[in-house]
Amino acid sequence: MKPPVIVNATQAELDELLAKARPTFTPEQYHLLEGVLGTFIHVMQALQNTRTSLKRFRKMLFGARTESKANVLGNLGADADVVATDTASDATGAAVVAATTSTDTSHDDPPSKAKPAKPGHGRNGAEAYRNAPVVEVALPDSLAGQACPDCDTGRVYAWPPRTIVKVTGQPPLGATVYKLQQLRCRICDALFTAPMPEGLGETPKYDESCASVLAVLRYGSGMPFFRLESLQDSLGIPLPDATQWDIVVRAVPGPQAAFEELTRQAAQAELLHNDDTPARILSLINERTRIEAAGKEPESKAINTSGIVAVLRTPERELKVVLFFTGHAHAGNNLAKVLAQRAEQLGPPMQMCDALSSNIPGEFATVLCNCLAHGRRLFVDLIDNFPRECRHVIEVLAKVYVNDAHCHDAGMSPEQRLASHQAHSGPPMRELKNWMGEQLEQRLVEPNSSLGGALNYMLKRWDALTLFLRKAGAPLDNNIAERALKRAIRHRRNSLFYKTLKGAAVGDVYMSIIHTCELCDVNPFEYLQALQLHAQDVIARPALWLPWNYHEQLLPRLALAA
Repeated sequence: MKPPVIVNATQAELDELLAKARPTFTPEQYHLLEGVLGTFIHVMQALQNTRTSLKRFRKMLFGARTESKANVLGNLGADADVVATDTASDATGAAVVAATTSTDTSHDDPPSKAKPAKPGHGRNGAEAYRNAPVVEVALPDSLAGQACPDCDTGRVYAWPPRTIVKVTGQPPLGATVYKLQQLRCRICDALFTAPMPEGLGETPKYDESCASVLAVLRYGSGMPFFRLESLQDSLGIPLPDATQWDIVVRAVPGPQAAFEELTRQAAQAELLHNDDTPARILSLINERTRIEAAGKEPESKAINTSGIVAVLRTPERELKVVLFFTGHAHAGNNLAKVLAQRAEQLGPPMQMCDALSSNIPGEFATVLCNCLAHGRRLFVDLIDNFPRECRHVIEVLAKVYVNDAHCHDAGMSPEQRLASHQAHSGPPMRELKNWMGEQLEQRLVEPNSSLGGALNYMLKRWDALTLFLRKAGAPLDNNIAERALKRAIRHRRNSLFYKTLKGAAVGDVYMSIIHTCELCDVNPFEYLQALQLHAQDVIARPALWLPWNYHEQLLPRLALAA
């Protein structure tokens, strides 16, 4: 039996077929035909959605290919050319002409990307070892200004030193065993013990560096305590997981004070990103199970880790603060808790998130902008089913991202970036909006199909998706929040869960501080040590002990110590 020919028909064509069949068939036959065609439409739509779901499942199993334009469109043939209209070509051409004739750097047309330079040898230079001690080694006999020992004619002068890097390995936590000599009197039993080396007598068994390295390993790199326990035991420095937990909990007062101040600072930001990822807390899961077993409905079933990234702009630099909150609350609820500390004289901040209602902070007003990458991803997932239409959308959005990259590379101010987007991204985006509206209005795309859903998603949220064309500093997407949440995802995959809410709160504090340090180019290990060594000062004046200014508090102390 030959396989059937797959027929693609629009809803309008099927309606026309039913209208012609009504006079020919009996009512029973007509209802049967109508049911068959309705089943055909339902199956075809379900098949398209299933293909998309299977595609996502394949990504989960074998890893997702990157969603770059080259990877997404690279396998499409010539029959999938862009379905651009003459209007789109005219608008794009006008933008190019305007860009080439403009002399203002804020309106320069983004140049084509140059081919990246070939990678080097892959080794790090000495300047990459920023925290390594530098030992200057002099020649045994100073020859500066003297005659050359080889030729006895020229004189030797200073030359840049030769640099050699030596790297040593060590366990994450090391230990030193001190055996103090003891003498005892035979008559009175008096015991005399040798003193500890200077500076070690009153120090605890686990110093502040232990808590810092444990926090960086667990909450920065996702290494579970039980796995670190096994590693330490194999290296001959035993450290039970319960002991590791006690160490990081005892050290949390200083980081907790800094976390609370970072939250207050984030509330004053001009731009905030937020998003959620699922989390597991055993105590909450057990409580939910107990309530459901009693026949009651729990108030909240979801357990999330919310990531909030606040962008603070100062005249000197741009600072990013990352905050994590784990529990029943969604990202919108946690953002509302942050905005509750916002100064009254400040206006509503910009908020970047995806289109989920759970990301909205309720009673607090924000200038909402939605993630353009989320909208683009809908068309990336449908590229196999609708290559022509999806390619058109992806290529228009590519122009926007190329222009944004050009603004970043040129170091433009938010106002200059806005002017550049209005000049070069505005025309193709307006053309895209008109094109999407025509696809639905003229029934060129079935509104109930997966492609129709993607088009409707973009059109319903168009103002929030294109805020970057109207407001200076508005981002294109929420990628920075999604990258931040990868830290929580890595922790979840390695450690699986938190045991209690307290454990989740401690993890949120350390994770927030560590990721904030990395975005501010600050060593998180050294910063955590400073917060512990000066915990009382941090608790009293936390605003002076933030990642970008804590060094100013250490300099006077270092001068006194010297």
